[in-house]
Amino acid sequence: MDITKILTVAVERGASDIFIIAGLPVSFKVNGVIQYLDDERLTPDQTADLISGIYAYAHGRDIHQVTVDGDDDFSFALKGVSRFRVSTYKQRGSLAAVIRVITFELPNPQDLGIPDSVLALARRNKGLVLVTGPAGSGKSTTLACMIDQINREEAAHIITLEDPLEYLHSHKKSIVSQREVNTDTTSFVTALRAALRQSPDVILLGEMRDHETITIAMTAAETGHLILSSLHTVGAANTIDRVIDAFPPNQQHQISVQLAMVLQAVVSQQLVPTVDGKIAPAFEIMTVTPAIRNMIRESKIHQIDSVIGTSADENMIAMDTSLERLCRSGVITAKTALEFATNPDLLSKKLKL
Repeated sequence: MDITKILTVAVERGASDIFIIAGLPVSFKVNGVIQYLDDERLTPDQTADLISGIYAYAHGRDIHQVTVDGDDDFSFALKGVSRFRVSTYKQRGSLAAVIRVITFELPNPQDLGIPDSVLALARRNKGLVLVTGPAGSGKSTTLACMIDQINREEAAHIITLEDPLEYLHSHKKSIVSQREVNTDTTSFVTALRAALRQSPDVILLGEMRDHETITIAMTAAETGHLILSSLHTVGAANTIDRVIDAFPPNQQHQISVQLAMVLQAVVSQQLVPTVDGKIAPAFEIMTVTPAIRNMIRESKIHQIDSVIGTSADENMIAMDTSLERLCRSGVITAKTALEFATNPDLLSKKLKL
């Protein structure tokens, strides 16, 4: 079995992910559904051979990282096929890999259903914009589309800090410096500190993983930079709570005040299965108004959901409203809408189920 063939077939089938795990056939995730390449179950030796082939494509990256530490993350490109983001790991003593398929070309936001109001957030000249959602919900793609819009429209210096690099941006109107953790820098914190000395206008921070990274990101946002980043949360209120809870209790009030000053918007997204077997995005969009700034400052986060639900004129939309629209337009079923809803009981009444 050849890794090149596996990668090529995955792209041809429109797979989002490839799974190479001992005891199972090579598996693809297509529109959220797992499919097998064939009936041949992989042995530990076969997974090791396939994963060695992946490392060979990654410019000779050392497989020692995963064999010793048990985990490794990196990306690579296969000419004429696609780019791939790889997470290799050990399970039951054998090597395994999950590979995310990333297209060479940046996708068209309209084709993906990304609203113009989300892309418009990239036109802010400073502050913190967060794109959140569960793993595999398309956060990286949304952020890449926002970076591409800045790149096409503004003469700016954009620095992206990612682990690993996904979409590759060519220089258009802007200068784009793309840095990969472990390849170009030792950590997000080190790269973010250095970025502030590299005359940035926009910084894309792949993920805000700890309070040290969040602190530097908020300081950068305070000093006149636009910071785009992501978190694995669903809902604006949950996102704000997650940021504040990353800090010790004695610092949380200070962080609430700082976050209230720098936060510009939170976009939360989920990918939901459609009636025709595909997937569609559902978005919650919160833009930070003076009222919301006060709620964050005064730790009244629980009131934010009701503000989002009643602020359509401020370019806001609640997740359940987005799901309701998809359901009423026939894109998703009512069952799917309720499954992904933040308040299923209330949505069920609105849909009169």
